[in-house]
Amino acid sequence: MPGPLQGVRVLELPAIGPVPFLGMLLADLGAEVIRIDRLAGGGLGDAMAASQMGRGRRSIGLDLRKPGGAEVALKLLETCDALIEGFRPGVAERLGVGPDEALARNPRLVYGRMTGWGQHGPLAPTAGHDITYLAITGLLHGIGPKDGPPVPPINYVADFGGGAMVLATGLLAALVHARATGEGQVIDAAMTEGASYLGSMTRTFLARGGWQDERGVNMLDGGAPNYRCYETSDGKWVAVGPLEPQFWSALLQGLGLDEATTPTPYAPSEWDACTKALAEAFRSRTRDEWAELFAPLDACVAPVLTLEESLHHPHNVARGSFVEVDGAPMPGPVPKFSVTQGEVAPVGAIGGETAALLAELGYADDELAQLRESGAIA
Repeated sequence: MPGPLQGVRVLELPAIGPVPFLGMLLADLGAEVIRIDRLAGGGLGDAMAASQMGRGRRSIGLDLRKPGGAEVALKLLETCDALIEGFRPGVAERLGVGPDEALARNPRLVYGRMTGWGQHGPLAPTAGHDITYLAITGLLHGIGPKDGPPVPPINYVADFGGGAMVLATGLLAALVHARATGEGQVIDAAMTEGASYLGSMTRTFLARGGWQDERGVNMLDGGAPNYRCYETSDGKWVAVGPLEPQFWSALLQGLGLDEATTPTPYAPSEWDACTKALAEAFRSRTRDEWAELFAPLDACVAPVLTLEESLHHPHNVARGSFVEVDGAPMPGPVPKFSVTQGEVAPVGAIGGETAALLAELGYADDELAQLRESGAIA
Protein backbone atom coordinates (compact mmCIF):
# COMPACT_ATOMS: atom_id res chain seq x y z
CA MET A 1 0.00 0.00 0.00
CA PRO A 2 1.18 3.55 -0.66
CA GLY A 3 2.15 5.58 2.38
CA PRO A 4 -0.21 8.16 3.88
CA LEU A 5 1.71 11.04 2.27
CA GLN A 6 1.32 9.76 -1.28
CA GLY A 7 0.69 12.76 -3.53
CA VAL A 8 2.73 15.17 -1.40
CA ARG A 9 5.82 16.53 -3.17
CA VAL A 10 8.66 18.00 -1.14
CA LEU A 11 11.90 19.74 -2.14
CA GLU A 12 14.80 19.16 0.27
CA LEU A 13 17.67 21.63 0.06
CA PRO A 14 21.21 20.40 0.85
CA ALA A 15 21.91 20.03 4.57
CA ILE A 16 23.21 17.66 7.22
CA GLY A 17 21.66 15.97 10.25
CA PRO A 18 18.05 16.80 11.06
CA VAL A 19 16.99 18.03 7.59
CA PRO A 20 18.00 14.76 5.85
CA PHE A 21 16.37 12.89 8.74
CA LEU A 22 13.13 14.78 8.07
CA GLY A 23 13.43 14.08 4.34
CA MET A 24 13.82 10.38 5.16
CA LEU A 25 10.77 10.45 7.43
CA LEU A 26 8.59 12.09 4.77
CA ALA A 27 9.83 9.69 2.08
CA ASP A 28 9.21 6.67 4.33
CA LEU A 29 5.61 7.86 4.74
CA GLY A 30 5.05 8.02 1.00
CA ALA A 31 5.90 11.60 0.03
CA GLU A 32 7.84 12.20 -3.17
CA VAL A 33 10.96 13.94 -1.90
CA ILE A 34 13.33 15.60 -4.35
CA ARG A 35 16.69 16.38 -2.82
CA ILE A 36 19.08 18.95 -4.22
CA ASP A 37 22.63 17.64 -3.79
CA ARG A 38 25.70 19.80 -4.01
CA LEU A 39 28.29 19.59 -6.76
CA ALA A 40 31.72 19.19 -5.14
CA GLY A 41 35.16 19.00 -6.71
CA GLY A 42 33.88 18.07 -10.14
CA GLY A 43 31.84 15.20 -8.73
CA LEU A 44 28.66 14.81 -6.78
CA GLY A 45 29.17 13.95 -3.16
CA ASP A 46 27.67 14.21 0.28
CA ALA A 47 28.28 11.48 2.82
CA MET A 48 24.87 11.86 4.43
CA ALA A 49 23.01 11.91 1.13
CA ALA A 50 24.73 8.66 0.18
CA SER A 51 24.02 7.03 3.54
CA GLN A 52 21.01 4.99 4.66
CA MET A 53 19.40 8.23 5.84
CA GLY A 54 19.45 9.45 2.24
CA ARG A 55 17.03 6.74 1.14
CA GLY A 56 13.86 7.14 -0.86
CA ARG A 57 14.60 10.44 -2.61
CA ARG A 58 15.04 11.59 -6.17
CA SER A 59 18.36 13.44 -6.30
CA ILE A 60 19.26 16.34 -8.54
CA GLY A 61 22.85 17.59 -8.62
CA LEU A 62 22.68 21.38 -8.61
CA ASP A 63 24.85 24.31 -7.57
CA LEU A 64 22.48 27.03 -6.42
CA ARG A 65 25.29 29.59 -6.45
CA LYS A 66 25.89 29.34 -10.19
CA PRO A 67 23.84 31.15 -12.88
CA GLY A 68 20.61 29.29 -13.56
CA GLY A 69 20.85 27.11 -10.45
CA ALA A 70 18.31 29.01 -8.38
CA GLU A 71 15.92 29.17 -11.33
CA VAL A 72 15.95 25.37 -11.59
CA ALA A 73 15.08 25.14 -7.89
CA LEU A 74 12.25 27.67 -8.26
CA LYS A 75 10.82 25.76 -11.22
CA LEU A 76 10.88 22.62 -9.10
CA LEU A 77 9.11 24.51 -6.32
CA GLU A 78 6.26 25.35 -8.66
CA THR A 79 5.48 21.62 -8.67
CA CYS A 80 5.94 21.03 -4.94
CA ASP A 81 3.75 21.22 -1.84
CA ALA A 82 6.58 21.90 0.60
CA LEU A 83 10.25 22.77 0.97
CA ILE A 84 12.61 21.97 3.84
CA GLU A 85 15.91 23.73 4.45
CA GLY A 86 18.44 24.11 7.25
CA PHE A 87 20.64 27.01 6.17
CA ARG A 88 21.64 29.78 8.55
CA PRO A 89 19.22 32.72 8.40
CA GLY A 90 19.61 34.72 5.20
CA VAL A 91 21.49 32.08 3.19
CA ALA A 92 18.48 30.86 1.21
CA GLU A 93 17.62 34.48 0.41
CA ARG A 94 21.16 35.15 -0.86
CA LEU A 95 20.95 32.06 -3.03
CA GLY A 96 17.71 33.33 -4.57
CA VAL A 97 15.48 30.59 -3.15
CA GLY A 98 14.17 32.33 -0.04
CA PRO A 99 10.52 32.41 1.04
CA ASP A 100 9.62 35.54 -0.92
CA GLU A 101 10.86 34.13 -4.22
CA ALA A 102 9.42 30.69 -3.51
CA LEU A 103 5.93 31.83 -2.45
CA ALA A 104 5.78 34.24 -5.38
CA ARG A 105 6.15 31.22 -7.66
CA ASN A 106 3.88 28.95 -5.63
CA PRO A 107 1.49 30.67 -3.16
CA ARG A 108 0.36 27.29 -1.77
CA LEU A 109 3.89 26.30 -0.78
CA VAL A 110 4.75 25.37 2.80
CA TYR A 111 8.29 26.65 3.38
CA GLY A 112 9.87 24.77 6.31
CA ARG A 113 12.98 26.30 7.89
CA MET A 114 14.97 24.48 10.57
CA THR A 115 17.77 26.15 12.52
CA GLY A 116 19.24 25.85 15.98
CA TRP A 117 18.45 29.35 17.21
CA GLY A 118 15.58 30.36 14.91
CA GLN A 119 15.37 32.94 12.14
CA HIS A 120 15.86 35.96 14.41
CA GLY A 121 17.29 36.80 17.82
CA PRO A 122 20.80 37.64 19.05
CA LEU A 123 22.14 34.12 18.43
CA ALA A 124 20.40 33.54 15.09
CA PRO A 125 23.43 34.24 12.86
CA THR A 126 25.88 32.26 14.99
CA ALA A 127 27.02 28.65 14.79
CA GLY A 128 25.88 25.97 17.19
CA HIS A 129 25.25 22.29 17.71
CA ASP A 130 22.79 20.18 19.68
CA ILE A 131 24.74 20.60 22.92
CA THR A 132 24.73 24.40 22.71
CA TYR A 133 21.10 24.58 21.61
CA LEU A 134 20.14 22.37 24.53
CA ALA A 135 22.26 24.41 26.92
CA ILE A 136 20.12 27.55 26.73
CA THR A 137 16.83 25.66 27.18
CA GLY A 138 17.56 24.71 30.79
CA LEU A 139 17.23 21.02 29.91
CA LEU A 140 20.92 20.17 29.64
CA HIS A 141 21.46 21.49 33.17
CA GLY A 142 19.22 18.72 34.48
CA ILE A 143 20.79 15.78 32.63
CA GLY A 144 23.63 13.92 34.32
CA PRO A 145 24.79 12.78 37.76
CA LYS A 146 24.32 14.87 40.86
CA ASP A 147 28.08 15.09 41.48
CA GLY A 148 29.19 15.43 37.85
CA PRO A 149 28.83 17.68 34.80
CA PRO A 150 25.77 17.94 32.57
CA VAL A 151 25.81 15.07 30.06
CA PRO A 152 24.80 15.67 26.43
CA PRO A 153 22.15 13.10 25.37
CA ILE A 154 24.07 12.52 22.11
CA ASN A 155 22.17 14.77 19.65
CA TYR A 156 18.76 13.18 20.01
CA VAL A 157 16.95 15.96 21.83
CA ALA A 158 17.56 19.27 20.05
CA ASP A 159 18.53 18.15 16.54
CA PHE A 160 16.07 15.34 15.98
CA GLY A 161 13.37 15.72 18.66
CA GLY A 162 13.20 19.49 18.92
CA GLY A 163 14.18 20.11 15.31
CA ALA A 164 13.16 17.44 12.79
CA MET A 165 10.15 15.99 14.59
CA VAL A 166 8.75 19.41 15.53
CA LEU A 167 9.16 20.68 11.97
CA ALA A 168 7.50 17.50 10.69
CA THR A 169 4.46 18.27 12.84
CA GLY A 170 4.41 21.90 11.70
CA LEU A 171 4.86 20.94 8.08
CA LEU A 172 1.92 18.53 8.10
CA ALA A 173 -0.29 21.04 9.95
CA ALA A 174 0.56 23.75 7.40
CA LEU A 175 -0.13 21.35 4.51
CA VAL A 176 -3.62 20.72 5.90
CA HIS A 177 -4.15 24.49 6.06
CA ALA A 178 -2.78 25.01 2.54
CA ARG A 179 -5.03 22.34 1.06
CA ALA A 180 -8.07 23.83 2.79
CA THR A 181 -7.35 27.48 1.95
CA GLY A 182 -4.82 27.60 -0.88
CA GLU A 183 -2.56 29.65 1.38
CA GLY A 184 1.05 28.66 1.93
CA GLN A 185 3.26 29.93 4.72
CA VAL A 186 6.73 29.91 6.27
CA ILE A 187 7.55 27.73 9.29
CA ASP A 188 10.36 28.90 11.59
CA ALA A 189 11.41 25.79 13.56
CA ALA A 190 14.10 26.54 16.15
CA MET A 191 15.68 23.52 17.78
CA THR A 192 16.02 25.44 21.05
CA GLU A 193 12.27 26.06 21.19
CA GLY A 194 11.41 22.54 20.06
CA ALA A 195 13.63 21.07 22.74
CA SER A 196 12.13 23.40 25.34
CA TYR A 197 8.66 22.22 24.30
CA LEU A 198 9.72 18.63 24.99
CA GLY A 199 10.44 19.74 28.54
CA SER A 200 6.90 20.96 29.20
CA MET A 201 6.14 18.28 31.80
CA THR A 202 9.31 19.05 33.74
CA ARG A 203 8.43 22.74 33.81
CA THR A 204 4.95 21.82 35.01
CA PHE A 205 6.49 19.87 37.90
CA LEU A 206 8.82 22.80 38.64
CA ALA A 207 5.96 25.29 38.70
CA ARG A 208 4.07 23.11 41.18
CA GLY A 209 7.02 22.61 43.49
CA GLY A 210 7.53 18.99 42.48
CA TRP A 211 10.92 19.40 40.79
CA GLN A 212 14.25 20.72 42.02
CA ASP A 213 16.28 22.70 39.49
CA GLU A 214 19.31 20.47 40.09
CA ARG A 215 20.76 17.30 38.60
CA GLY A 216 20.22 13.82 39.95
CA VAL A 217 17.85 14.70 42.79
CA ASN A 218 14.45 14.21 41.16
CA MET A 219 12.06 11.38 40.43
CA LEU A 220 12.88 11.06 36.72
CA ASP A 221 16.52 12.20 36.46
CA GLY A 222 18.24 9.25 38.13
CA GLY A 223 17.92 10.64 41.62
CA ALA A 224 15.13 8.34 42.75
CA PRO A 225 16.17 4.73 43.48
CA ASN A 226 13.17 3.39 41.56
CA TYR A 227 14.02 5.24 38.33
CA ARG A 228 17.64 4.65 37.42
CA CYS A 229 20.07 2.05 36.09
CA TYR A 230 21.88 -0.56 38.18
CA GLU A 231 25.07 -2.45 37.37
CA THR A 232 24.93 -6.23 37.23
CA SER A 233 27.53 -8.88 38.09
CA ASP A 234 28.88 -8.94 34.52
CA GLY A 235 29.46 -5.18 34.35
CA LYS A 236 26.33 -4.55 32.31
CA TRP A 237 23.20 -2.64 33.32
CA VAL A 238 19.48 -2.94 33.87
CA ALA A 239 17.00 -0.07 33.69
CA VAL A 240 14.58 0.12 36.59
CA GLY A 241 11.42 2.25 36.60
CA PRO A 242 8.76 0.94 39.01
CA LEU A 243 7.37 4.33 40.01
CA GLU A 244 3.96 3.05 41.11
CA PRO A 245 3.59 0.98 44.30
CA GLN A 246 2.31 -2.16 42.55
CA PHE A 247 5.34 -2.21 40.26
CA TRP A 248 7.65 -1.51 43.19
CA SER A 249 6.23 -4.54 44.98
CA ALA A 250 6.85 -6.68 41.89
CA LEU A 251 10.45 -5.42 41.72
CA LEU A 252 11.13 -6.42 45.31
CA GLN A 253 9.52 -9.80 44.67
CA GLY A 254 11.89 -10.40 41.78
CA LEU A 255 14.89 -9.27 43.80
CA GLY A 256 13.89 -11.41 46.76
CA LEU A 257 13.73 -8.41 49.10
CA ASP A 258 11.25 -7.92 51.92
CA GLU A 259 9.13 -4.83 51.32
CA ALA A 260 8.64 -4.33 55.04
CA THR A 261 12.37 -4.02 55.73
CA THR A 262 13.63 -2.47 52.47
CA PRO A 263 14.02 1.33 52.49
CA THR A 264 11.23 2.96 50.51
CA PRO A 265 11.65 5.09 47.37
CA TYR A 266 8.62 7.16 48.39
CA ALA A 267 10.53 9.03 51.09
CA PRO A 268 13.47 11.09 49.77
CA SER A 269 15.19 10.74 53.13
CA GLU A 270 15.54 6.99 52.42
CA TRP A 271 16.75 7.30 48.82
CA ASP A 272 20.44 6.68 49.55
CA ALA A 273 19.73 3.60 51.65
CA CYS A 274 17.22 2.30 49.11
CA THR A 275 19.67 2.79 46.24
CA LYS A 276 22.35 0.91 48.16
CA ALA A 277 20.02 -2.02 48.84
CA LEU A 278 18.98 -2.31 45.20
CA ALA A 279 22.54 -1.91 43.93
CA GLU A 280 23.74 -4.79 46.12
CA ALA A 281 20.87 -6.99 44.97
CA PHE A 282 21.40 -6.34 41.26
CA ARG A 283 25.13 -7.12 41.52
CA SER A 284 24.26 -10.71 42.42
CA ARG A 285 23.28 -11.79 38.87
CA THR A 286 24.13 -10.98 35.27
CA ARG A 287 22.08 -8.59 33.17
CA ASP A 288 20.57 -11.35 31.07
CA GLU A 289 19.71 -13.44 34.14
CA TRP A 290 17.79 -10.49 35.53
CA ALA A 291 16.10 -9.93 32.17
CA GLU A 292 14.90 -13.54 32.14
CA LEU A 293 13.76 -13.39 35.75
CA PHE A 294 11.79 -10.17 35.32
CA ALA A 295 10.31 -11.02 31.89
CA PRO A 296 7.07 -12.47 33.34
CA LEU A 297 6.78 -9.78 36.06
CA ASP A 298 5.13 -6.36 35.74
CA ALA A 299 8.03 -4.62 37.44
CA CYS A 300 9.17 -2.07 34.82
CA VAL A 301 12.63 -3.61 34.47
CA ALA A 302 14.52 -3.97 31.18
CA PRO A 303 18.08 -4.84 30.14
CA VAL A 304 20.15 -1.92 28.84
CA LEU A 305 21.08 -3.15 25.37
CA THR A 306 23.74 -1.96 22.95
CA LEU A 307 22.75 -0.75 19.49
CA GLU A 308 23.74 -4.13 18.07
CA GLU A 309 21.95 -6.13 20.76
CA SER A 310 18.71 -4.19 20.31
CA LEU A 311 18.35 -5.61 16.80
CA HIS A 312 17.80 -9.08 18.24
CA HIS A 313 15.51 -8.31 21.16
CA PRO A 314 12.38 -10.49 20.76
CA HIS A 315 10.01 -7.51 21.05
CA ASN A 316 11.80 -5.55 18.32
CA VAL A 317 11.94 -8.64 16.12
CA ALA A 318 8.23 -9.41 16.60
CA ARG A 319 7.24 -5.89 15.58
CA GLY A 320 9.67 -5.64 12.68
CA SER A 321 11.12 -2.53 14.26
CA PHE A 322 14.30 -2.66 12.19
CA VAL A 323 14.69 -3.09 8.44
CA GLU A 324 17.67 -3.52 6.16
CA VAL A 325 18.67 -0.53 4.04
CA ASP A 326 21.59 -0.98 1.66
CA GLY A 327 23.02 -3.79 3.78
CA ALA A 328 22.69 -2.05 7.15
CA PRO A 329 20.01 -2.39 9.84
CA MET A 330 17.99 0.79 10.31
CA PRO A 331 14.83 1.70 12.23
CA GLY A 332 11.78 1.14 10.06
CA PRO A 333 9.15 3.79 9.24
CA VAL A 334 7.12 5.06 12.18
CA PRO A 335 4.42 5.14 13.30
CA LYS A 336 2.65 2.02 12.04
CA PHE A 337 -0.56 2.52 10.06
CA SER A 338 -3.38 0.00 9.67
CA VAL A 339 -4.08 0.92 6.04
CA THR A 340 -1.37 3.17 4.58
CA GLN A 341 1.83 1.78 6.10
CA GLY A 342 4.94 3.46 4.72
CA GLU A 343 7.82 1.46 3.36
CA VAL A 344 11.53 1.93 2.87
CA ALA A 345 12.82 2.74 -0.59
CA PRO A 346 16.48 2.16 -1.51
CA VAL A 347 19.20 4.79 -1.49
CA GLY A 348 19.42 6.31 -4.93
CA ALA A 349 22.51 7.60 -6.71
CA ILE A 350 23.47 11.15 -5.77
CA GLY A 351 22.41 13.32 -8.67
CA GLY A 352 20.96 10.27 -10.38
CA GLU A 353 17.66 11.95 -11.29
CA THR A 354 19.15 15.19 -12.61
CA ALA A 355 18.45 14.51 -16.29
CA ALA A 356 14.96 13.12 -15.65
CA LEU A 357 13.90 16.02 -13.42
CA LEU A 358 15.21 18.66 -15.83
CA ALA A 359 13.37 16.92 -18.66
CA GLU A 360 10.16 16.97 -16.61
CA LEU A 361 10.63 20.71 -16.13
CA GLY A 362 10.87 21.14 -19.91
CA TYR A 363 14.49 22.23 -20.24
CA ALA A 364 15.65 22.19 -23.87
CA ASP A 365 19.07 20.99 -25.00
CA ASP A 366 20.44 24.51 -25.41
CA GLU A 367 19.26 25.44 -21.88
CA LEU A 368 20.91 22.34 -20.45
CA ALA A 369 24.12 23.29 -22.23
CA GLN A 370 24.01 26.74 -20.61
CA LEU A 371 23.51 25.18 -17.17
CA ARG A 372 26.47 22.88 -17.71
CA GLU A 373 28.62 25.72 -18.95
CA SER A 374 27.79 27.87 -15.91
CA GLY A 375 28.54 24.97 -13.56
CA ALA A 376 25.01 24.80 -12.21
CA ILE A 377 24.77 21.13 -13.19
CA ALA A 378 27.43 18.52 -13.84
